Amino acid sequence: METDRLIASEPGPELESDTMFINMGPQHPSTHGVLRLGLTLSGEVIKRAAPDVGYLHRGTEKLMETRSWSQCVVLTDRWDYCSAMTSNLAFSLAVEKLLGAEAPPRAQALRVIMCELNRIASHLIFLGTYGIDIGALTPFLYAFREREMILDLYERCCGARLTYNYIRPGGVAADVDEGWIAKCREFLEYLKPRLDEYDALLSFNPIFLARTRDIGLISAETAVHWGLSGPNLRGSGVAYDVRKAEPYCGYENYDFEVPVGRTGSCWDRYFCRVQEMRQSARIVAAALASLPPGELRTKAVPRVVKPAAGEAYAHVEASRGDLGILAVSDGGAAPFRVHVKAPCFINLAILQEILVGKKVADVVAVMGSIDIVLGEVDR
Repeated sequence: METDRLIASEPGPELESDTMFINMGPQHPSTHGVLRLGLTLSGEVIKRAAPDVGYLHRGTEKLMETRSWSQCVVLTDRWDYCSAMTSNLAFSLAVEKLLGAEAPPRAQALRVIMCELNRIASHLIFLGTYGIDIGALTPFLYAFREREMILDLYERCCGARLTYNYIRPGGVAADVDEGWIAKCREFLEYLKPRLDEYDALLSFNPIFLARTRDIGLISAETAVHWGLSGPNLRGSGVAYDVRKAEPYCGYENYDFEVPVGRTGSCWDRYFCRVQEMRQSARIVAAALASLPPGELRTKAVPRVVKPAAGEAYAHVEASRGDLGILAVSDGGAAPFRVHVKAPCFINLAILQEILVGKKVADVVAVMGSIDIVLGEVDR
């Protein structure tokens, strides 16, 4: 017995553990696109995370140099294909700045309506797929049921359900009739109680809360330092929204709130998007109530667009953050240069910091809360 006590009290050699490198992705499920995460692990704990992009490289900024200004709108649809209307709008605003033109009031209101409906549709995709990330299948079925109704409205208006080419320099492509407006109001009334269902089903589900509430914390200072925008920034408590800070398309005339989080957790980022759907529905209802008559396109934008030499920058509050377009003209019928400041590309970079120290099981929860679309990252 004495010997056993002596052996137990003697310090033993320190245990050594090797690190292991694994690739997560670039398969699409769970990584929300063809993203590769290089993870260095010590057991289950992440020591280093390296996001690797480029597997979906499209080169649309270069392609725009060989298309007319109007044809470029089609390429913007392919960036964030979950929220293409805001991409159409950002590019159109940049072209209008080059031309010194402004869309008519009815077109402005229709732009707001379409972009806010697209924000709801985009956040519904996030809600459904994020539920699957955590292990909940039912919210996905609910969310896509509501999203289909928005796509039906788009199809009735412009004939497309995903890539719209609807918002164009100078205005919009088509008008809406009274039947469309009635259907849109009907959808808004249908959506309100559904949002309460989402909260009961997922938002305050104990299992969902345990997987997201204290995971992936991003302080306000860190969020600003990394240049985050959209719900990822607001989830950390920073109330910055382009629609409020630098209003466009008459957003200053609509009464809406900017939801913010408290701790910058995965749950905060998730719930900001849920609350934003309520605010978007509020904006759409107000825009429908005050929809002015008039033209859909300004005559200041010709059919063949040839802006004078110069450059212009326009940015909008897209579904995933601050989307900016720098357009440079040399006076020709095609852009000399177009550069896109894509929120998904910037938001993605913070994974290399916030994944360190987490366990492998939390990777998908953290990454899903950032809500990336690789079409915009690898534009």
